[in-house]
Amino acid sequence: MRILMVGHYPPHGGGVARHLDNLVRELRKRHEVHVLTYGPIKARGFEREFVHQVRVPPVYGLRGTTFAFAGAKRIVQLHKKFDFDIIHCHFAGTTSFSGALAKEKTNLPLVVTAHGSDLENTPKSHLGRFYVTRSLRRADSVITVSHHLARLARSLGAENVEVIPNGLLEFEEPRRERRRYVTFIGALRDYKSPETFVKLARFFPSTEFLVVGDGPLRGKLEAEAPPNVCFLGYRTDVDRILSRSLLLVLPSRREGFGLVVLEANSLGVPAVGRRVSAIPELIREGKNGLTFTSFEELVGEVKALLENPKNTRKMGSTGRRIAGKYSWKKVAREVERVYSSLVG
Repeated sequence: MRILMVGHYPPHGGGVARHLDNLVRELRKRHEVHVLTYGPIKARGFEREFVHQVRVPPVYGLRGTTFAFAGAKRIVQLHKKFDFDIIHCHFAGTTSFSGALAKEKTNLPLVVTAHGSDLENTPKSHLGRFYVTRSLRRADSVITVSHHLARLARSLGAENVEVIPNGLLEFEEPRRERRRYVTFIGALRDYKSPETFVKLARFFPSTEFLVVGDGPLRGKLEAEAPPNVCFLGYRTDVDRILSRSLLLVLPSRREGFGLVVLEANSLGVPAVGRRVSAIPELIREGKNGLTFTSFEELVGEVKALLENPKNTRKMGSTGRRIAGKYSWKKVAREVERVYSSLVG
C-alpha cells in the first residue's frame, strides 16, 4: 500500500510529530509511506525522498490557513506522481482540511486522526470549528486516541469513528536508584496547570518536587515556588528522572490522551491525575494510580501515597503491566485494519 501522511513530523517537535514518527516507522516495515509536513524543514537523510513540505509563513493563524489550501494543492500534485492508495491526516483542523479539499480532486479515501486539543480547543473559534467539522464530516474514517475524544468527534459530526490509543516506546530499564521525587512532566502552559503542582509542594516541604518541561509560565512559577521545587527545563532523559521518582502528578485541565501516565507506569511509577478528559481511561483508580477533582483531594491522595510506600510500590508494579499493553506495533496493525476497510 502507498500511504500519504499529512501533519507535523520531525524535525518538528510535539506530540503529533512523535506520534507520526513512530507510526510511520512501523508502517514502513510493510508499506511505502510518504509524509507531507509544514516547511521549511530539512528532512532526515534516510527518508529525504519520502518527506515533502509546504512552505508556510511563521505567523500564527496564517500558518495553518496557508497549509490548508497550499497543502491540498500539494497533495494533488504528489498523488499524480506517486499514485497513493490513501490519505491520512493527523490533527483535525487546517491540517485535516487540506486532506478534505484534496479528496475532492483525488477521490482517495481520507482518514483523520484527532489527538486532543484539536477537538477540545480548536472548535472554540468559529473558523477553527469550520475546519474541524468540515474535515471530520468528509473523512471516510476518524481515529481518536481515546474514548473521550471519540465522543467529542461524534458530537462534531464524525460518523465512522475508531479508538486507537497511542503506543508507548519501551524505555531501557535504568539502573536502580533511590526513589525520592514527586514529579511533573509537561509544557508549562495554562491547560497543564503547573501552578497546581507548585502549590501542592508547599504542603510537603520535606519532599523534593521536580518540574520537567518549559513554557511561558516558567518565570512566574519559579518566582513563586517554595524551596523544595526544582525546575529542570526540557529534558530528553525522562526515563532516568522517572526511575528516581516516587510518583507522577498530572494536574492538567484537559488531556486528549496523557501518554506521560503510561511512561511513568512503564517504569513502576504510579500517577495521580485530575479526573478530566481521557485521564480516567489511563489511570485505573487504585490500581496504577489515583484521580482527583479538588485540590484538597489531591493533597490527601499524595499524602496517602507518600506515607504508604508499600501500596505505592504495588500501584507501580500494576502500572508496569498496564503500560505493557500499549505498543506501536499494535497501533500500526489497528491503523492498517482501518486502511484495509477503506481500500479493499
